[in-house]
Amino acid sequence: MEIKTFDEVAAVRALAALAQAQRLRTFRALVVAGPDGLTPGAIAELLEVAPSALSFHLKELAHSGLVSSEPRGRNLIYRANFEQMTALLGYLTEHCCQGESCGVNC
Repeated sequence: MEIKTFDEVAAVRALAALAQAQRLRTFRALVVAGPDGLTPGAIAELLEVAPSALSFHLKELAHSGLVSSEPRGRNLIYRANFEQMTALLGYLTEHCCQGESCGVNC
């Protein structure tokens, strides 16, 4: 799911995906991992969560477009979608401070 510019529906979907502690931790772990991404097993180990529970959270994050997955051999590699994350941040700060300088660097 690639979105160049966010609309309200896409923003709500992305924010809803992040509005759960385990999904937020998962997304943050993928951001830290960078473009190399992580396997579900590595994420589960890193976050000390059951792989079965993690699967549900990864599906929700992928549905929102905030993460992508790619098959690599017998594994899936999950990565944060930095373009989508940047688009969400841009959407949220688009009309920051009514157009006046407010000290937020976007």
